[in-house]
Amino acid sequence: MTTRPPTPSRRTLLRAMAVLPASAVLVGELPGTALAAAPPSGSATRYTIVPFLNSNDGTVNVYQSDDATDFRLLKSSAYTPPSNRIRDASVLKHTDGFYYLTYTTHTWQDVSTTIGFARSSDRANWTFLYDYTVPIANLSRAWAPEWFVDSDGSVNVIVSCSLTSNEWIFTPYRLRATNSALTAWSSPVALSGIGANHIDTYLVKSGSTYHAFTKNETTKYIEYATASSLNGPYTISRTGDWAGWGSYREGPSVIQLDNGGWRIFFDGYGDGSYYYSDSYDTFATWSAPTALPVISGTARHFTVVKETVSGGPSLARNVTRSFRSANYTTRYWQNQSSLLNLPVVTGSSTSAEKTASTFTVVAGLADPNGYSFRDSSGNYLRHWDFRARFDANDGTSTFAKDATFIARTGTSSGAIRWESYNYPGRYLRHYDYQLRVDRTDGTELFRQDSSFGPVTAWA
Repeated sequence: MTTRPPTPSRRTLLRAMAVLPASAVLVGELPGTALAAAPPSGSATRYTIVPFLNSNDGTVNVYQSDDATDFRLLKSSAYTPPSNRIRDASVLKHTDGFYYLTYTTHTWQDVSTTIGFARSSDRANWTFLYDYTVPIANLSRAWAPEWFVDSDGSVNVIVSCSLTSNEWIFTPYRLRATNSALTAWSSPVALSGIGANHIDTYLVKSGSTYHAFTKNETTKYIEYATASSLNGPYTISRTGDWAGWGSYREGPSVIQLDNGGWRIFFDGYGDGSYYYSDSYDTFATWSAPTALPVISGTARHFTVVKETVSGGPSLARNVTRSFRSANYTTRYWQNQSSLLNLPVVTGSSTSAEKTASTFTVVAGLADPNGYSFRDSSGNYLRHWDFRARFDANDGTSTFAKDATFIARTGTSSGAIRWESYNYPGRYLRHYDYQLRVDRTDGTELFRQDSSFGPVTAWA
């Protein structure tokens, strides 16, 4: 039996062509803006992605996450189109309650004048709808369609298209749905100002401004542009390695996190990883790119749909509780010399030890849907240099954020994982029986180490 080699990437071809003579060089959703806040008690945030695989562009997996970092498999090979390929799938939750995919229908070697559509009621089981021929004269390739829902509710697809005159020079076009069934589309309109030689254009609207993230196919950097109208004209204001993401990056997808920051995901096809990076100043500066755990190296070009769903952790506020480790069930949170540790606590422990293991749960200082924790002296649990400790509230916004945690579902019944409010993807986690705010690595051990059950207070 012959082992099938990994599916070639269209980007592999484009990158390889960069070494050819100049005459042969190939150049080439946020659905609405919701208020950012931690999910209310009893609810959870859910992020869904539907990527094709590095080893197979004939099918897609579905992954979900409650923190936009630790994506876990919901269903493998969840959708295989009846013919052709599925690449660069973009996912949308529509007003009819269904989830919709739009995707590239052919691999990079082939002429590809259609984009595909599929639908699901549960994100796990998908039904093919149709392939749509993009009505552009002399079209060679229609790639990387991306959903964009405008603030007026109109549903659009931004698709990168090239002509037969130069099949590797791509321009972003807008298609607007003309019916609620998403089966009829307006004539394509090029996004003015972004222009040719850009691919994988992803749009976000914040306030009255449209923000575009688009890959320059010559430089291989993701560029940034803004406009006051969806069709443009856009002004490209950031080029080169302006955000510190590096080159050979593509497939940007931007969502707003629960703490109000923005996260971009992008395919680091040059080194085989998948990255995320965060911004808290409306896209001006970004954190250093970090590889996504678990799916990096497996998943390819995806977009993200974010929802608030029922069934999340529920914990009353303004009550006292103790917190027991999910995987070391004789050990509890305890304030030891202003540091949070995880010693053994039993019925025979001293009253001082029991008091130090008892905390008042209150609304989050930075977000009332989050949580903060006070010790018996009124000091708050916060992180400092990623170590969990107790300090007096100094009234600053930095302290409020350091002392606020978002409840995420734990590994055992009733257990909760506590994500840092201002460092998304980092959790209160015990290591050597000390509590730190560490970045998730996606392993089951980390999830257990960061899960704690709220129980009746020791004191």
